[in-house]
Amino acid sequence: MKQVVKTCLLAGIAVFFAITLIKFPNDALEASIRGLDMWWEIVFPSLLPFFIIAELLLSFGVVKFLGVLFEPIMRPLFNVPGVGSFAWIMGMSSGYPTGAKISVRLREENQLTRVEAERLVAFTNSSSPLFIFGAISVGFFHDAKLGLLLAVCHYLGNALTGIIMRFYGRAEDKSSKKEQRIPSIKKAFQEMHDTRLLDVRPFGEIMGDAVLNSMKTLVMVGGFIILFSVVNKMLFLIGFTPIVAFLFHGVFQLLALPVELTLPFISGLFEITLGANLISKESIDPFLSSMIIISFILGFNGFSIQAQVASIIAKTDIRFYPYFFARLLHGIIASVLTILLYRPLYLDRQVFEVEDIPVFNLLTENDWLYTLQLLERLGPVITIGSIGVAFLLLYKKRNAS
Repeated sequence: MKQVVKTCLLAGIAVFFAITLIKFPNDALEASIRGLDMWWEIVFPSLLPFFIIAELLLSFGVVKFLGVLFEPIMRPLFNVPGVGSFAWIMGMSSGYPTGAKISVRLREENQLTRVEAERLVAFTNSSSPLFIFGAISVGFFHDAKLGLLLAVCHYLGNALTGIIMRFYGRAEDKSSKKEQRIPSIKKAFQEMHDTRLLDVRPFGEIMGDAVLNSMKTLVMVGGFIILFSVVNKMLFLIGFTPIVAFLFHGVFQLLALPVELTLPFISGLFEITLGANLISKESIDPFLSSMIIISFILGFNGFSIQAQVASIIAKTDIRFYPYFFARLLHGIIASVLTILLYRPLYLDRQVFEVEDIPVFNLLTENDWLYTLQLLERLGPVITIGSIGVAFLLLYKKRNAS
């Protein structure tokens, strides 16, 4: 009976959205194009190099090398093996869903237990510095100084989330009882060498597989971005988003937050970019309220990102609910950190005039905007070229087999 109800519910939702798409075809097309532009210009070209490099580093044993060196750090802090440091670093530098993809690869290679993989996925999917500094701070709010506040709260909140999640599944996972060893360069190199020897594929095949695997993941990511862009638009047009936003009025009033932010907040729960853009257009006093909501939706990741992560981990035994709980936890922690650090990291910096700020700071902050603009210009070329290379590799692979 339970499965029958589930079937009817899923079928009903699918039919409902199909009817909605038929009723609002122009709005659906506009939302699809907006999602496609985001993937085409920014997401694909910015993530592809990281995905390919991650695949190569895993194949050549470099991740195993890092795992031995970082074991004494990662185990006490996050209760995961040292190889988790690679997923954490790559997740912070390139953004979601890189952490989930690397965690899945590590799990497939049995370098992590199921519980360790769930802990790792919980705190390695964070926003990239490019998105925080370039898109939100400069692109939406036109204030580069916001980048430092949002980045510190986001990454520090993510680390604190990982520390809290170290206690998850301790009764189930016995690997945390391993003795800690002093890192050894010799042992790390030996592990790297042994890992490389275990992979008997020639270099050309390793390179081709890295490109193809990265392309498959990024195409899936693009599909989710477009889908949730359309879903978010449809929910707004049928009045669902405004109704939910109205229900949140009481919660916002209880938290002393402006009710004007409820609609952008609900939109941000589905898609971070849209929510952040809507928040930037609201003239809210105090401005701190806007930053609190931004920090929360950045930590929560949005249902679009969560769907991407769920799809990536679906082929393994990694469960989704620890990741979802960690996203709620990260959003709350990042919001609290925003309240605590708003004055020292933002307001106190506002008292200086532009000419009093060191030149290297301006260059550093403007570099993020320049990188974002460069991606928007060159992104489509990189995307088309990469898709062409992927088709060529698939063609050669089929002929060889």
